[in-house]
Amino acid sequence: MISEDFARLWMKLTREWKLHLEEALAPSLTEGQLNVLELLQQYQPMKPSDLLQYLETTPAAITTLLDRMERNGLIIRNRDDADRRIVWVTMTTKGEQECSRGVEARSAFISTALNRLSSHNQQHLVYLLGKVTNAPEPISRTS
Repeated sequence: MISEDFARLWMKLTREWKLHLEEALAPSLTEGQLNVLELLQQYQPMKPSDLLQYLETTPAAITTLLDRMERNGLIIRNRDDADRRIVWVTMTTKGEQECSRGVEARSAFISTALNRLSSHNQQHLVYLLGKVTNAPEPISRTS
């Protein structure tokens, strides 16, 4: 049955993805921390509550994650000058460096996997995954 084949292959791919990222990011970064750094790279400063919509986790888990990241020098949390109840999260220079390292490691893994396919099939795969996830179609690029 096609759904069983898809499930088996999807599980294999995600397991390999997680193992590779875990090894490549160690010892100073986790996949969850990389996700936060990428969000900060795009939207900083952010409030911890702003991260909820992107990370699909609990406020307590985000606080724990940010605590670890702050201890490791990846982020800084500062109180808002006008409203001390608000906390702003920003990346440090170390956070920026680790974010770049993490993105490069992930991109290298994806490139290695995708290089097994022709350019046409890569575009087709992205198109099909977009259909499966109900995502908007990517803008096509002519090669």
